[in-house]
Amino acid sequence: MQPSQTIEQSAQDQPQRGQQRTAIVTVDDDPAVSRAVARDLRRQFGDQYRIVRAESGAQALEALREMKLRGDLVAVILADFRMPEMNGIEFLERAMDVYPGARRALLTAYADTGAAIDAINVVDLDYYLLKPWDPPEEKLYPVVDALLDTWLSSDHRPVPETKVVGHRWSARSSEVREFLARNQVPYRWYASDDAEGQRLLAAAGTDDRSLPLVVTPDGESLIQPTDAELASKVGLATTPSARFYDLVVIGGGPAGLGAAVYGASEGLRTVLVERTATGGQAGQSSRIENYLGFPDGVSGAQLTDRARRQATKFGAEVLTTREVTALEVHGSARRIRFGDETAIDAHAVILATGVTYRQLTAPGVAEFTGRGVYYGSALTEATGCAGEDIYIVGGANSAGQAAVYLSKGCQSVHILVRAPSLTKSMSHYLIEQVQSIPTIKVHTCTEVAEALGDDHLEQLTLKDSTTGETRTVDAHYLFVFIGAAPLTDWLDGVVQRDDHGFIQTGPDLLVAGQPPRGWPLDRPPYHLETNVPGVFAAGDVRAESAKRVASAVGEGAMAVMLVHRYLEQL
Repeated sequence: MQPSQTIEQSAQDQPQRGQQRTAIVTVDDDPAVSRAVARDLRRQFGDQYRIVRAESGAQALEALREMKLRGDLVAVILADFRMPEMNGIEFLERAMDVYPGARRALLTAYADTGAAIDAINVVDLDYYLLKPWDPPEEKLYPVVDALLDTWLSSDHRPVPETKVVGHRWSARSSEVREFLARNQVPYRWYASDDAEGQRLLAAAGTDDRSLPLVVTPDGESLIQPTDAELASKVGLATTPSARFYDLVVIGGGPAGLGAAVYGASEGLRTVLVERTATGGQAGQSSRIENYLGFPDGVSGAQLTDRARRQATKFGAEVLTTREVTALEVHGSARRIRFGDETAIDAHAVILATGVTYRQLTAPGVAEFTGRGVYYGSALTEATGCAGEDIYIVGGANSAGQAAVYLSKGCQSVHILVRAPSLTKSMSHYLIEQVQSIPTIKVHTCTEVAEALGDDHLEQLTLKDSTTGETRTVDAHYLFVFIGAAPLTDWLDGVVQRDDHGFIQTGPDLLVAGQPPRGWPLDRPPYHLETNVPGVFAAGDVRAESAKRVASAVGEGAMAVMLVHRYLEQL
């Protein structure tokens, strides 16, 4: 074996028979640097961890795969950035597939710090270390200690896998996949007509007339499960642990997650209630590129996962598949009632229910929803779009982000816009991206007149709104991003809303400078406070909000500050 392919474990690093020692893996193509890193790590951590040293990315991956087969654990992976054939970022990206729970650090020269910062987004990098790291007591050991502490505090056991058997054009099968994906539940998809899919159906004692079938990691079969049944079986919390809280946050989008993080971190007993999955519309975005601190963008799923973990780290409860049906005022308590007639009370409530995409009303669209027609990005369907001509309805940022993402694997992407241009609805940077991709074509003054097909979408009839002319195109996939409707009907008669259903707060409630009718306090409503004292609104659901991720997160944090101010007066 050539020196550049060395994989080294010293005698003291070898586990004794019957023992399992967690490994720290380091890879650097410079033999001298590689030995120095391993030496320093062994000096500090060798009594508790195996130090595995490799001198190329390929050989390190081989070592990782062998350790995976043996059932070994890997806590930390340190990789040099500048390596031939496979640089450190590329290596870490592939190492994530083998040990997704291992903490990751990049060794880099000062000139490569830009690449290291990029890696924070690409491979969810935990840290980067500048060379040289002398003295290790100050520059290396504290970083590795922190990475080990993070790994030890997490659940680093092998990730159990849920199996889903369904039909490609089954609406409920699509919904189940989307539910699991958005809730960060690992699953494997099997088509019902594949051999393995048939085997799973037979083992469950059912057939393809009872799809979808979900097999949990412990082997339990769920036939056509509801979202609530799924949540309870795959480890998602659905039941509150208490009857009374300081703060209830309704809605798990950026505003709700921001409120949960700040509420829990500041000592409030906080519960976040979400009806489907955290993230909201932002969580479905393939790439958010104008959010502060992520110069190369971040996927909605990544941002959501980090925010949710951050909220739970501070002690917030996160409940999924809980539909809130009513808000009641009982003295100083605010009661949240669920669809099953159970309820929880709190001192304060933050409404962050966001918005949903409006439905496309063209004939045939409703029949094919989930069978070729999808609202939002539906990233779980992206793999099926390979080589297809797909169509996107909408001219705002969410439509542009989906077009850019889907263009990577599709034959062509057609954006259908009713307006004469994208300039009024889409950010400038995104318009430039769309225009730079040759497989994306924008059709202005165009709308869907009809959706056609048998058991799934097969064709679309498109109409030119200026001439009235129509044409029919072959299409198996249509993604819809049109407008936003607030989910606030359940607040009728309690919380004041505008003509479009958006919640009015603070100054918008004042009439001739005076608080709204029935306002019981001497002071006017706070900036994000509704007409019900102690009930606040944040994010897209609030009237006149900016409809941006950053502003939603900011409003969630500001709402918590106002909650504290409100609680001080109780």
